[in-house]
Amino acid sequence: MNNIEKLPISVIIIAGSEEKNIEDCLKSVLWSDDIVVVNSYSKDRTLEIAKNYTDRVYLKEWEGYAKQKEYSLMLAKNKWVLSIDADERVTEELKEELKKIIYSDVSKSGYYIPRKNFFLGKWIKSCGWYPGYQLRFFIKEKTKLTDRKVHEGFVVNGEIGYLKGDLIHYTHPNIEHLITKINEYSTLQAEEKSLRKRSNLFTIIFHPIWAFFQHFILRKGFTDGIYGFLVSLFHSLTNLLTYIKIWEIQKIKKNQK
Repeated sequence: MNNIEKLPISVIIIAGSEEKNIEDCLKSVLWSDDIVVVNSYSKDRTLEIAKNYTDRVYLKEWEGYAKQKEYSLMLAKNKWVLSIDADERVTEELKEELKKIIYSDVSKSGYYIPRKNFFLGKWIKSCGWYPGYQLRFFIKEKTKLTDRKVHEGFVVNGEIGYLKGDLIHYTHPNIEHLITKINEYSTLQAEEKSLRKRSNLFTIIFHPIWAFFQHFILRKGFTDGIYGFLVSLFHSLTNLLTYIKIWEIQKIKKNQK
C-alpha cells in the first residue's frame, strides 16, 4: 500500500450503510493522497472499514444526496476532485487518464466519465445505460451542486471534456436491493415533481407504458435479453410509483385546504 504512487486528486465519497461495497471502492482509489468519506451514521461496519483506508472520515446527519455531496466537496483539499459512490470502482485506465490531466496544461474545468453499469451482475450496454456519461472529475473552485432531491449533479463553470476510461458501477446486486431503491427514488422524485407536474389517471397509465417502450424498444433493451427486459420493467415501475405518489401528495394537499 505504501508503494502506490499518490496523486494530488481528492476523491470524495458519500456512504450510508455500505459495508458490502466500501472496501473495494476505497481499494480502487488508494492512489489518491486525499480520500474523503462522508458517512451518515450507518448501522453497519461502513465507518470502521473506511477508517482502515483513510483518516478523512466524517459523520454528517443525512440531509439528502445533494447536501451530502456538497459537504464532501467542501472538505476536498486538492484542486482536482473525483466524486464516486460506494458501489463504484475506478479502473486503471481511468486513473491513468486522470493522472495525465492533472500534470498537463489543460483548458477544461471538468470531465464526463463513461460508466459501466452492472445489473444483477451483468454489464448492461443498452437502455441508455452505456456509456452513461457522468460529470465526476472537475476543478473544485469551479464546481457546485444542483439542488435536487434525486439525480443530483455537479455544475461546472467552464469547458467540459470527455474521458475514455470507465467507471465501474455495481448497481442493484439483487432484486430486494432494487425494490428498496425504487421505493426510495420514486418518493424523492414525486416530492420534487409534485411542485410542477399534475398526476391523474391518464399520466399514471401512460407514463409507465412509454417509459418501458422507450427503454426496451427505442434504447434497444431487447439486445440485453432478460436483463434488458428487467431494466426496462423496473424503470417503468419507478415511473408508475412516482406518478401514483404525486397523485397522493396532491390529494393530501387538496384535502388540507
